[in-house]
Amino acid sequence: MANFPRRRAKNGTNQAAKAPKLSRLGRFARQPLAEGVVKPRPRGIYLLPNAFTTAALFCGFYAIVMAMNQRFEHSAWAIFIAMVLDGLDGRIARLTNTQSEFGAQYDSLSDMVSFGAAPALVVYEWSLRGLGKLGWIAAFVYCAGAALRLARFNTNIEVVDKRFFQGLPSPAAAALVAGFILLMVDQEVSGIELRWVSWSIAVFAGLTMVTNVPFYSFKDVNFRKSVPFIAVFLIALMFALVSIDPPKVLFPIFIAYGLSGYAVSAWRLAKGKPVSLIQTGHEPVDPSERR
Repeated sequence: MANFPRRRAKNGTNQAAKAPKLSRLGRFARQPLAEGVVKPRPRGIYLLPNAFTTAALFCGFYAIVMAMNQRFEHSAWAIFIAMVLDGLDGRIARLTNTQSEFGAQYDSLSDMVSFGAAPALVVYEWSLRGLGKLGWIAAFVYCAGAALRLARFNTNIEVVDKRFFQGLPSPAAAALVAGFILLMVDQEVSGIELRWVSWSIAVFAGLTMVTNVPFYSFKDVNFRKSVPFIAVFLIALMFALVSIDPPKVLFPIFIAYGLSGYAVSAWRLAKGKPVSLIQTGHEPVDPSERR
């Protein structure tokens, strides 16, 4: 019988034959990603950072309840505590490598309650109720500004320069409103006497959150870098000054930051060097840094 030469297998068949065989359990193992493929953000729920976010959410809800009970000093301090907790959850997530898409979305919703709805309802109960429609319109302008500010931040996080916030950040706007209420309550001044001042602050904070005015974010400060001894002394001095009379010390700081964006913009425009909010570098942006 004649012997016929066998046809050579194609390259694809050879590569498939050379590929290592997987065991029955190995086929279910997680395979390494190909080169150039970005690993998707995990969708798990981590306890530690989300616990801080939940605590911030509770402070915002607590501020609303205290305002309904006419205890406005407790409301203002609850908003300040929410600010501290909101600044910690993202950093803890990065330090413990527990960032997740769930945490980023949960943080935004918590910010909306603590720095959007809570300050608007607190200032309305304290002062704006007596203005009728103009009062709740001012509170709504603030609340809507916070919602739009957070939504714009989440969508522009990949393109905006991380050194600057696009518009007044919602925690700073909440601090502006809560700081004014805390100062007036400390001075035993009724909110009805200052309803137009409260109206102006609420509208100013709400509109400033949706502007394109750049506010310094302090995110490029390297806390791991060594600093002179005088820097540590100044930090200790700052804590001492705040502890003397917190309402009188904190509110001017919030006012200065709320006006700093306009001052920097005016100065840069006068120099012919406007601040660019577009990210020029190739440094990756972490969505867990949302505020």
